[in-house]
Amino acid sequence: MPMTIDEVFAALTDLRARQRLVQNITNFVSMSVSANALLALGASPAMVHAEEEVGDFAKLADALVVNIGTLSPAWLRAMKKAAEAMGEQQKPWVLDPVATGATPYRSEAASTLLSLRPTIVRGNASEIMSLAGEAGALGKGVDSLAASDQAIAAAKALARTSGSIVAVTGATDYATDGDEVISVTGGHALMPRSTALGCALSACVAAFSAVRPPLEAATAGLAVYAAAGRIAGERCVNGPGHLPAELCDALFRMDKDLLAAHCGLGTGRGEEE
Repeated sequence: MPMTIDEVFAALTDLRARQRLVQNITNFVSMSVSANALLALGASPAMVHAEEEVGDFAKLADALVVNIGTLSPAWLRAMKKAAEAMGEQQKPWVLDPVATGATPYRSEAASTLLSLRPTIVRGNASEIMSLAGEAGALGKGVDSLAASDQAIAAAKALARTSGSIVAVTGATDYATDGDEVISVTGGHALMPRSTALGCALSACVAAFSAVRPPLEAATAGLAVYAAAGRIAGERCVNGPGHLPAELCDALFRMDKDLLAAHCGLGTGRGEEE
């Protein structure tokens, strides 16, 4: 059964009270957006990516998000060190496999990081399909040409083989442990028009992973963000320019009534394998 709105809001309340420290190894484009979203949510962001300190900092962090958007060999080494440190300490970490499948280097990097057993993998349909090994995953750079419901079977298969919770996002979001599939509705059509909002979502999911078990964390992160995205989009009547700021305001103001009014939770019904 999916989480209830009451359970999602309880997770958000817990996160706000505990102010969990989230280490971010993310891309240049998303650093500010992710940090502000985490602060608005009630978490504490740290944008730490130097190879020389990521392992030590992982000992201080409550959760980690690894985002491969702007890859380099040094950053990839840092990502591996941080992920290994989180694994050794049995702390949660989230992999955002940005544009995996676009180039061999990027695909190899994502596969290497996946082998380090992330707690949660969060990506769009093309990224999840590519990471699951599906031929012909439809992607255009960082954007998906496939709908999220087309990736449900791939997400379930990836969850089973990796041991990670897999969250595939789009018009409807889905989270799965390989058996159960939870759907989350909300968001707004303007969101793909504003850069780095998906990256910030992965950071928010990482924050929830510090206060809830993985499938609950993924569901709560998707739900709160979907509600905030819908609220923000409805306020941006002239276009997406102010969407990141409106999103942060919506995350900050989020309460149980807003959650109930702007997102929906259900059981995903995708194609069976």
